[in-house]
Amino acid sequence: MTINLNDKLSGAPNEPGVYLMKDAEGKVIYVGKAKNLKKRLSSYFKQSGRKESRQINLKTRALVKKVSNFDTIITRTEKEALILESNLIKQYKPRYNVILKDDKRYPSLRLDIKSQYPSLNIVRKIEKNGAQYFGPFSSSQAVRQTLKIIHKTFKLRKCKTKEPKKRSRACLNYQIGACLAPCCLDVDNKTYDEIVKEVILFLKGRTPELIKKIKNQMTSAAKDQNYEKAAMLRDKIFALEKILEKQVAVTTDFKDRDVIAIADSPEILLIALLFVRGGYLLGETHFSFTKTMSTKAEMISTFIRQYYEKTHFIPQEILVPIHIEDTCVLEDWLTAINQKKVRILYPRRGEKAQLVNMAAHNAQNNLKDLTASTTAAIDLSARLQKRLRMDKMPERIECFDNSNISGTEPVAGMVVFENGKPNKSLYRKYKIKTVNKQNDYAYMAEILTRRYGKGEKSKPYPDLLVVDGGKGHLNIAVSIIKKFKLEKNFEIIGIAKKDVSRGETNDKVYQPGRANPVNFGREGDLLLFLQKIRDEAHSFAVAFHRKRRDKKSIHSIFDTIPGIGKKRKETLLKYFGGFDKIRKATIKELVSLPGISRKIAEELKK
Repeated sequence: MTINLNDKLSGAPNEPGVYLMKDAEGKVIYVGKAKNLKKRLSSYFKQSGRKESRQINLKTRALVKKVSNFDTIITRTEKEALILESNLIKQYKPRYNVILKDDKRYPSLRLDIKSQYPSLNIVRKIEKNGAQYFGPFSSSQAVRQTLKIIHKTFKLRKCKTKEPKKRSRACLNYQIGACLAPCCLDVDNKTYDEIVKEVILFLKGRTPELIKKIKNQMTSAAKDQNYEKAAMLRDKIFALEKILEKQVAVTTDFKDRDVIAIADSPEILLIALLFVRGGYLLGETHFSFTKTMSTKAEMISTFIRQYYEKTHFIPQEILVPIHIEDTCVLEDWLTAINQKKVRILYPRRGEKAQLVNMAAHNAQNNLKDLTASTTAAIDLSARLQKRLRMDKMPERIECFDNSNISGTEPVAGMVVFENGKPNKSLYRKYKIKTVNKQNDYAYMAEILTRRYGKGEKSKPYPDLLVVDGGKGHLNIAVSIIKKFKLEKNFEIIGIAKKDVSRGETNDKVYQPGRANPVNFGREGDLLLFLQKIRDEAHSFAVAFHRKRRDKKSIHSIFDTIPGIGKKRKETLLKYFGGFDKIRKATIKELVSLPGISRKIAEELKK
């Protein structure tokens, strides 16, 4: 049944609420909210001479053509509409909404302040567990560099365990004066807490405040004629001042701010986020999106909701590059989460406007690099399509590989590359279920059947299927795909390693119906790209196999020892970390653990 959208639009309510746009199959492809539903929906479906409407039409015309129907849900207030919109986006994950990827990709530093002697750890997942989190950092390199500076400047313990393990001798960090060694010495809690407070000040960007504090301590130590302590504090001040020289002061009021900017091209939209802490610029990160039906103001509003819903720190001010219609509603929502007043500002002049311009400059530079990278990926895909004589460009590539040792714990892995880049959220692991003896061909047949044998549930299909192996593996893949009548949906290739004994210098790529491998000629980068995908699949499958094998090893060894159950197993592994250390432990060390009697310790040693 064809629905006349203009007729339906005439009956839309002039009230606040949420609208859900659907395609011809009834799938929700976009969710939006509005103060006035009828007015907002009219901007999509009715031509208007207003500049704003013309901009919306130019940007979304192609996407709006995919809309076959829409539903509306009326709410009492704009705030209710905002919350409902967020919930519906999470539920439907619409294709044309701005949806942030999981924050765990960005590394942060975690400080477990509930521990007696807290230490810093790098994490990618933020949990509500009472710990303090700092970040996110733009890269692993950035977070490791920060951790290196902290370990060099502050005597915080370096071990990664929740509580320091008991040791008979202090480690090298204590010997070089970089740790107080709470693992084997009686360290005063107040002394250690002072170090923790200093690290928190540093990570919050309060370096000038920290330097002032340490200068006062140094002066006090000198007055008490404790010259050794004064000299140590002096060295710490020098180290912090050297770090401070590299930090950029961007405001004079020393407030915490996040600065948002947006840049777009016909293909990509990018949002940049600058972190300003205590008036100093600490770092930058960015998020990219492809197709969206939102205006720039709506994109920034959606970004603010999704980003600050997950992050561990909300600053006093958020600077934005454009007026947002629902600013007051967003401020109330952020204040409720933060339990402190949060303001969203659109500055036109002064220091704050300069910060927004700086963020915009960063956004444009990042967009330029991203566009160049995307263009290069498109060019590579187009050349690969031509070289493999494919009907369409290989935008989505799936690759499979098996892993086992003499048939034990056989597993397989699937990796997915989209537009030339790995999409790890789509990777899949498979435990071999139907093959009882070592048979790589049978393994491949099983996992391909499980991946592509589910009918409509198997979608989306790849544009190119890559199997790790030669003609034998390729033939298995072809037979499975033909069995499900999918041979017209995508191309299949097999990639085999070079045989050095035969004088081969390159890996070989085979296609169905061709006796000889594909000749890449001067386009060796295409072969390297396929090798990269194959190597990623191999590493992914091997890592899964190793994990399964180790798990089975732990299970079987402990289960042969009388008196060792789940809790004692966890205690032993948590304290010693692995079998080698358990094997080398003395009876005295084993008995010192909770739940381990002398009898059990002796059985364990046997």
